[in-house]
Amino acid sequence: MRQALKLLHELGAIGVIGSLATYGILVASASVRAPAEYAAVRHGIAAISKWLLVPSLAVVLVTGLLAVAAHRPFLDARWVWVKALLGLSMFEGALGAVAANAQRGADLSAKALAAPVDAAMMADLVRSEWIGLLTIGVLSIANVVLGVWRPRLRRRDQK
Repeated sequence: MRQALKLLHELGAIGVIGSLATYGILVASASVRAPAEYAAVRHGIAAISKWLLVPSLAVVLVTGLLAVAAHRPFLDARWVWVKALLGLSMFEGALGAVAANAQRGADLSAKALAAPVDAAMMADLVRSEWIGLLTIGVLSIANVVLGVWRPRLRRRDQK
């Protein structure tokens, strides 16, 4: 059981980091000058967010929490609880910042095919996407580091 949870957890983490990298590459390479191509890229970004990022994060979160329940020593390890809090933060941030911006970008780009869209609005969207992607990326890397390094995280009065 533990091995299956670990495998699913790691596969989910691969999906999260891969989808974040793909999302970032597409955001960086999308050209606003060609509205039809831009709309296609934006819809691809929304699909990656909907079908890979969010489900991968859900798998990571659920398997991580089940692993804590299945392996008693994890209950007392502080690094596990820090990792769980970071995982919850990642899930909330992915839903609120990344997935929402992906859908918003797809909607705006579809509107841009019919009529010009405010360039400042698109610039704000891309800026907030980068902030969300970088934040979730840093949290993802921190979670991987915690899972590999497994620091003791003692209180200051314990030495």
